[in-house]
This record gives sequence, structure tokens and C-alpha cells, in this order.
Amino acid sequence: MDVAHPRLRVGITYNLRKDFSSRKDLPTDSFEEFDSEETIDAIREVLQNDGHQVFKLGGGIDLLDRLRSLSLDIVFNIAEGMGGRNREAHIPALLEFLNIPYTGSDPLTLSLTLDKAMAKKVVSSEGVPTPGFKKIETLNDLQNLNLHYPLFVKLCYEGSSKGVRLDSKISDPAHLREKVTWLLETYDSPVLVEEFVNGPEFTVGIIGNSEPMVLGVMQIEIKGSPPEDAIYSLEIKREWEEKVRYHCPPLISVELKNRIEEVALRAYRALDCRDVSRVDIRVGSDGVPYFLEINPLPGLSPVYGDLPIMARHMGWEYSRLVKTIFQHALQRYGLGGNG
Repeated sequence: MDVAHPRLRVGITYNLRKDFSSRKDLPTDSFEEFDSEETIDAIREVLQNDGHQVFKLGGGIDLLDRLRSLSLDIVFNIAEGMGGRNREAHIPALLEFLNIPYTGSDPLTLSLTLDKAMAKKVVSSEGVPTPGFKKIETLNDLQNLNLHYPLFVKLCYEGSSKGVRLDSKISDPAHLREKVTWLLETYDSPVLVEEFVNGPEFTVGIIGNSEPMVLGVMQIEIKGSPPEDAIYSLEIKREWEEKVRYHCPPLISVELKNRIEEVALRAYRALDCRDVSRVDIRVGSDGVPYFLEINPLPGLSPVYGDLPIMARHMGWEYSRLVKTIFQHALQRYGLGGNG
């Protein structure tokens, strides 16, 4: 997908974990989605090697002044934002206000997908299978739940397994109330309660716009845990090299792989994602691939990011992944590129 294009002035917007790590008043996983300097430098190196002039912008309060002073052609956005279900939309909305092109999905999609309950409502309205669920804002919402155990609980407005622990699979009402109470009191987010899908977990990388393509389907195996007990929790993700085995391509039939890809693509289109996303799916004992959630700002760490790991398994170098995402954005804006 390497094509000739003009030299551009490119900014990178992001949030760094180290800028917030001194905060002791927040849960230990509050900044799990934020990036490291190594990730930003890796993206910058790819874009610079492709001939562009690259500026590291960050995502702090002084970003507006930087954007107004630099006369950028486009921004490579991986900023997660701070606070509330619209946080991922803050910088893209600012960029649209300033008429600056950027990579990735627009503010509406970013807000919609960060609210897992709203995303599930939209995809289910398009006929995409998703497990039964309910959004819990207070303990009173647990009344008349009308869901089948076992259940799974997670934060409604968060990603990167924030709030997800090894005990997040729930087998009875007492445990459910205890877990929901802890999440509501610990994090500033409603809770999503959904029926647990009792089968293997997959994540699907999708790239593109008018004709999106599946980069790969990666099966996530938690070592020593059967699928019905496997939880891709914070504890597991932090020790992924020892506790996780990734299969890409997955160890499943071609027919099931095709159905997983179909569900992922339908969700991507239903939510109007742009350029890139990663879709999480579990296959039930009924053989149905169920949509769990979608991440239109997938982590791009060249070491531990699920999407770069998937790309590597599919024979893509990290530089090809970054340049492909970038070129799809360029093509959308008519700035060159071919995607």
C-alpha cells in the first residue's frame, strides 16, 4: 500500500501514562489506556521515514495553542481524553472546529462506542448478535434484571479492561451486588451487566472506509483456563507474555472464521467507524459469534498492542500498519494515499 504522496506536516495527539501516574487518589488502572513515549516515538519514526515532518502535540490544555500555531496538514490521533463518556471525542471535535483533518473515527462514533450499552443498542438494531445486557447507574437498577446467569460486569464507559478482574464473571445475585457496588464506588462510570458468552474469545482488526477489510482474526487463549472460565482481565493483560497465547489465524473452521468476520464488519459499518477499529467477539455454545464491544482507538504499542500483535502474525511490519491507517485517512480527505 506504499504510494507516492506529498511531504506533509503531521501532528500526533496522545495522552501519556507518565503524565498522570503520580495521581494517588485514583484506581491503579485509571490510566491503562494511555500511551508510553515509546509508542509515540514509534509512530513518529514511521511517518518521518515516509517523508513527513512530524510534531508531537500531546493532549493537554495547551493543545489548542499548538494547533493554531503549527499550520498542520493532518493529525494522527490516538488521544484517549480525560473524563466522561465523550472523552475520546474531545480532540477530534477540536480538530473539526479548527478544520484540521485527522485519522480515525469522528466524535459521534467515538462517544457512541465508548458507551458500551449505546454501542450494543445500535449494533443490535442492525441485527448484529450481542449478549443480553443492562446499563447499571445505581444499585436500584439491579431490580428486575431479567438476565440469565452467569453474568459479566464491566465499566460502561471504559476500555483496556479497566475495572475487569478475574472475579468479573458472576454466578449469583449476592456476588453481582457486591461487584457492582465496588465498581460504582471505585470508578466514575456506570456499569454494564451482560450475559456471559460461554466460549472462545476473538478480536478482529478492521481497516478502511467505504470497503473496509479484515486485517486478521486473533483468538485469545488464556493459558490454563478453559473458554468457559477464561477472562481477558487486567491481571492477565499485564502479564500477557506469560499468561496469554494468541492464535492468528485462529484455531477454528473457515466457516466460523467467516461468520466472525461478518459480525465484526457489520458492527464496524453500523457504528460508522473510520480508518481502523478492533472488534471483540465471543462465540457462544450455540456457535453464534456475539459482538461484545468495539475500539475505534485501538492501542498501537509495537510491543503489547493487540492490533500490532495481530498485524505481526499476519505478516505485516509495524510500519505497514501505521502507514495503512494513515493512508486511509489521507484518502478520505483527498490528501493523497490509496485506500
